[in-house]
Amino acid sequence: MKVTIDEDKCCGAGQCVLIAPEVFDQRDDDGIVILLDPEPAQDQHPVVREAAAVCPAAAITLHDDNV
Repeated sequence: MKVTIDEDKCCGAGQCVLIAPEVFDQRDDDGIVILLDPEPAQDQHPVVREAAAVCPAAAITLHDDNV
């Protein structure tokens, strides 16, 4: 799995950070998402999928190697 983010879409809600803090963080000044790990380990995939699903701005895109 590869993860990309669209900073222009991000609204700084922070749900991704709460769900997958090993993969996502937020900038201190404006709360925009920071991608810590663009290719998370297999054991992180479920939480990364959940983070992408709950993102209110749809700023997280997943590229699944298995598709």
